[in-house]
Formats: sequence, C-alpha cells, structure tokens
Amino acid sequence: MSDAENFSPYLSKQEEKHIHPTEKHTVMEYKWNAEEIFRAAMDIMLPRECIVCGGRLLLREKFMCIHCAGDFPYTYFWQDRHNPMADRFNARIQEYIEEVPTREYSCAVALFHFRHDNNYRHIPYQLKYCGNIASGRYFAGMLARRIKECTFLREIDTVIPVPLHITRKLKRGYNQAEIIARTIADEISAELRTDVVRRCRRTRTQTKLSVEEKAVNMRGAFAFNQRHKPFNPGHILLVDDVFTTGSTLYECYRPLRRAFPAARISIATLAFV
Repeated sequence: MSDAENFSPYLSKQEEKHIHPTEKHTVMEYKWNAEEIFRAAMDIMLPRECIVCGGRLLLREKFMCIHCAGDFPYTYFWQDRHNPMADRFNARIQEYIEEVPTREYSCAVALFHFRHDNNYRHIPYQLKYCGNIASGRYFAGMLARRIKECTFLREIDTVIPVPLHITRKLKRGYNQAEIIARTIADEISAELRTDVVRRCRRTRTQTKLSVEEKAVNMRGAFAFNQRHKPFNPGHILLVDDVFTTGSTLYECYRPLRRAFPAARISIATLAFV
C-alpha cells in the first residue's frame, strides 16, 4: 500500500502534496489501528500500571511510564569490557583457578543497577515471582539489543540459561533465566541450549544468605549433561536474571569451562546488584 493510500482516509490528494516525506510518519502517528483501539478500550476497563512506580500507563507506553523510563538506571556495561560486573566475576574465577584453569577474561553485561531501596527492583521480581513473562521478555529485549551492538560480545553462537531445579520449575511453571535467554538468542540469532547444564541438587533460596553462605550453598549445584546433543560452541553466553555475588553463574560456568576449554564464555543478566 502506498503512502497516499495510507493517508487517503484522512487527507485529500491536494493536502497530501504539501506534506514533506519526513513528516508523513508524524501524521500517521495519529492514525489508530484496530489493535490500539482495542488496547484503549481495555485500558478503560483494566488500566495498565507502570511496573516501577505503579502509575497508570498511557496508550503507547509499555510496562514503564515515560518518567520511569527517563530515570532508568542503565549500567552501560556494554560500553566497557572491564566493568564492575566483569571484574567481580573474573575475581571469583581466579579464586578457583587451580580447579578450572583459564587465561580468558570473561565479559559480562547487565541491563540495569538493582537496589533494594528503589522500585526498579520490581522488574526481576515481577518476572520471577509474579508470572509476568511479558514484562520479562520486554526488558530482556532491551538487554538483547545492547548485546547485539556490543563490540566485545560479537560472534556469540550459543545462549545457555542457568537451569532451575525441576521441583521449582514445576511449581513456578517456567524458568525465568530461560525467558531472558530465549529473547536474547532470538535477537542475536544464536542457538538456545537448555540441555547442556543440569541442576543436580536443589539449593536454599539465596535472598538472606551472606556472601560466604551463598558460595557454599551453590557449590556443586550444577553438572554437565552428558546426554546433551553434541555441538562445538565458539562463544557461549550464560544468562541469569540477577547478578549479586556471582556464585550461581560461576558454579554454572565451571562445568561449561571443563567441557569446552577452547570456547569463550561470557555472562549476562537483567540486573546487577
């Protein structure tokens, strides 16, 4: 359909002649399609709320209001190879360098800074505990687009989510890390693999544990799945929802590093504490 056909219900042919091509998009923004009309009607009956502040969303706002989007606490880790998250993760690797020898500096990125005293903490909470998968995909998409543009995260061919224990997955109905990982894999055209690492024991919840207790709690929680479909990855991206001490991601990293000593292994999360 031509631009003239798009505008014909609203403008005469004479009026269309005076519209500069760069202005046509602006004029077309006022046209509501059937989906927007339906969404507007639903917003009257069931108003959508900003996931951060709880305020009512406008028609074209998605999950966050314009004010919370403007104050979004981006990490900008995708602009700096040696960022605080990467340094913290590599420090943990160095602690156990004798058991998993490597000379590689693992790259790491997160979308935003997580703080317990601000409302952006609701983003991973909504995905993990409230079943808000749509919002998880939305923010994972934001992360994925930055990974795609990141110079030191190029050539990722495999995306692996941190596995959830089967009992927790059955209770929750999904693995939040897999929701994020799948969105990233789709955006960067990489293969999603959920059959490579398995969770071999159920661990205690990490929320109230100290740094040392988290490390002990996660020790040996993951194992390489010998029954996985064979493949030869060049660059693996290991994905979780939140990076705190790095214990969970490191314990998942260990079996991957042993199995694929020549592969690059990077990590990504929605939030960084």
